[in-house]
Amino acid sequence: MTTLIKSGTLITAAETFQADILIEGEKIALIGENLAAPEGAEVIDASGKLVMPGGVDAHTHFDLPMAGTVSSDDHYTGHKAAAFGGVTTVIDFVSQDTSPLLKNVEMYHEKADARAAIDFSAHMNITRWDEQVEREIPDLLDEGITSVKVFTAYTMRLPDGALMEVMRTARSLGMVTLLHAENGDVIDLLVKEALEQGHLTPEWHALTRPSWGAVEAVLRGSALAAQAGGAPLYIVHMNAAGEVDMLEYARSRGLPVMGETCPQYLFFTVDDLRKPDGAKWVCSPPMRTKEDNERLWRGLEQGTIQVVGTDHCPFFFDGTQAIDYEGEKVAIPGKELGKDNFTKIPNGLPGVGDRLPILWTTGVVSGRITPNQFVALNCTNPARIFGLYPQKGALLPGSDADILIWDPERKVKYGVNVAQHRTDYNLYEGWELTGFRDKVLLRGKVIVDGDEWLGKPGGGRFVRRAPYAPVL
Repeated sequence: MTTLIKSGTLITAAETFQADILIEGEKIALIGENLAAPEGAEVIDASGKLVMPGGVDAHTHFDLPMAGTVSSDDHYTGHKAAAFGGVTTVIDFVSQDTSPLLKNVEMYHEKADARAAIDFSAHMNITRWDEQVEREIPDLLDEGITSVKVFTAYTMRLPDGALMEVMRTARSLGMVTLLHAENGDVIDLLVKEALEQGHLTPEWHALTRPSWGAVEAVLRGSALAAQAGGAPLYIVHMNAAGEVDMLEYARSRGLPVMGETCPQYLFFTVDDLRKPDGAKWVCSPPMRTKEDNERLWRGLEQGTIQVVGTDHCPFFFDGTQAIDYEGEKVAIPGKELGKDNFTKIPNGLPGVGDRLPILWTTGVVSGRITPNQFVALNCTNPARIFGLYPQKGALLPGSDADILIWDPERKVKYGVNVAQHRTDYNLYEGWELTGFRDKVLLRGKVIVDGDEWLGKPGGGRFVRRAPYAPVL
């Protein structure tokens, strides 16, 4: 199949220019001005539109068991929501539930492959460390998995010595280590005290996870990366001002440390958890303060933070009430499980479809970031850091024809009825947006056309990633 996208304004991480894009099969074949349409080609008129690489979300959780339930988006519904938000590639996580490591990868593929609607890859969680696991890490490369995630909090956390060993092993193989940075010992203590004192409402989820724990964990992780021989480290879902300061400190000393934040940490605060429906905002790490919001924005503007992900992990607000999804009634136990105790609220939010439309209005239209920064943060940088570039995150001959056609003039009143997540609420309900997706192409095929869904389960593919990706 041949497709010609005509007369659009192309936006990459580095340039903005007028050009046409010729697509042959699944790949971009040619980019240039005034290209002639080959005989039989489908022509898409992008006059007045912006043409960007499809979004890459490097931090998602689909079909994830938690707190006696499961995240409400699986690998089809979540991928569909991502596509409606302009995203064509996501990176999920494989849990270390059993042994050997590759058995977990096999079980992940059994859940994901047949339902995937966009292209996807995975990070490997390392929540148990011993000599056998260390010997098995190289096996991940054969599966195209080139990143591992470690934690400093919750039941998944490792002691510092094991964290350093993971980083050292990953570095020797050209892999990057992701770090969930909180202080688990402090959280355990504060949660115990809160329950003993009868503090059960949602804001205590945030109050028992003070930002100082995240700040010191970022510095500790950076120090361990340095002592692991300069191991590449990627701090996920940064949420506190001090974390940005610590990232800036580490990078100023030449350490290969990178950072990611998520839209929720740019807009919401602990005060949202104090609302009658505050459970909607419960996630880990938690919301902070307006001062933290602002420092994270400056981190994006100044290039201290390299990526915006979502940590998409949605749950129903009221899972006792069914919603309509593709003509069927769906109800999945959700945040009502913790109506009397904040520790029982499933931690997570919808977001994979919200990131691009929300950040275009609040970032680009507002003048906080340029269109090129928007593409870098949401498409190109995550593709480069995680070994997907230039197959993904690029508008280049030979790249996959994952293309987002954006209407900068379209005005949308956003919310749960516009977003396509399989859940019953949206954090951005009623927000007035300027600029919205028009068409989304996955490997040359239109899967979203206006508000029409043309994708299908099994239409996405697992993408094997390359090691030794650059540190940005």
